[in-house]
Amino acid sequence: MLALDHFRDCSSIHTVFTDIDDTLTTDGVLLADTYHAMERLHAAGVRVVPVTGRPAGWCDHIARMWPIDGVIGENGAFYYWYDRASGKLRERHVFDHDTRRGNAGKLDAVRARILDAVPECAVASDQFCRLYDLAIDFCEDVPPLADDKVTQIAGIMREAGMTAKVSSIHVNGWFGAYDKLTMTQRFAAEVWGDDLDALRAHSVFAGDSPNDEPMFGYFPHSVGVANVRQFVDRMDTPPAYVTHGAGGHGFAELADHLLAHRQS
Repeated sequence: MLALDHFRDCSSIHTVFTDIDDTLTTDGVLLADTYHAMERLHAAGVRVVPVTGRPAGWCDHIARMWPIDGVIGENGAFYYWYDRASGKLRERHVFDHDTRRGNAGKLDAVRARILDAVPECAVASDQFCRLYDLAIDFCEDVPPLADDKVTQIAGIMREAGMTAKVSSIHVNGWFGAYDKLTMTQRFAAEVWGDDLDALRAHSVFAGDSPNDEPMFGYFPHSVGVANVRQFVDRMDTPPAYVTHGAGGHGFAELADHLLAHRQS
């Protein structure tokens, strides 16, 4: 990973895709400077799209109220964007309601297995507003678990036929082959009418953890905030660049860098 200062060819960047937890947030808080960084990018004509593992309930709020151009949630299960011209929230889902309802019972069974095998973990506090996945908390509202426990949780999910991804705070598991990248491709095509392959050279992805690897691998201009360093030994594809600041401070640093080059 190169320091962000080495990312010089960025005057044509017009889109920023970004993770939320520990990329936009700092110690679990969305700081004013980070929110303002999104606002400044948006005002300058740079499209901003969070791509997160957080749930549908959060994403409804985010799409409506943040200075952004859409949000992709639950690790690629859906996208929401607020059509300000019509005053309506638009959405697209991987599965229909009946499929989601059918998966709910299977998720409950896996949850029971995990809580029995790893009693130190917990179901994530935001599980009640999820539509697609099971989120197991290993350090957000519980004392941090050892790496082998996190690996065990992901292993139980995979044994049940689920896709499992580790973020900085949760292990997320779901039934289906989608991920953050597949829904980002669909979002670009359906909302903007763009082929994401054609946008890659003019886009940035910012993230911090292993579940961001598909995006780090796809976007040549991928940026990790400084705390990504704690996960690089678990990644086959780390980001191309890394900020000096961690969490939201790193994202604000990225925004400053992009806007300075855009103005020049």
